[in-house]
Amino acid sequence: MERNVLGGELELCSADPLTGWFRDGSCRTASADRGSHTICAVVTRDFLDHQRSIGNDLSTPMPQYRFPGLVPGDRWCVTAPNWLLAHEAGMAAPVVLAATHERVVDVVPFEILEGYAVDVPPDLSELGE
Repeated sequence: MERNVLGGELELCSADPLTGWFRDGSCRTASADRGSHTICAVVTRDFLDHQRSIGNDLSTPMPQYRFPGLVPGDRWCVTAPNWLLAHEAGMAAPVVLAATHERVVDVVPFEILEGYAVDVPPDLSELGE
């Protein structure tokens, strides 16, 4: 069983858009995942702009990689090193800790992640109108 940074079972990050190194909705990782796609982030415009500025365009669709392009509010498994760069620039995206893989703490201290924690339900319709 894969674990999250809270010590519980790793929860789904997003099925729409379908995210994850394995494109299974989870921020699971493996040795081949050199970028460590372990942080479940709720992307913001600032975060997307920052990522583009460091050469990681997350907004432009790339169908050949099953990548739809992201818009603010999407949940996505982002790489720990790039999220940390955004944090250092003051543009980090909020983090869903229950869907963030425990291995992320190899790169980003838990205390930093905790400062960006949000509790976002998997079904946004639960938030009402």
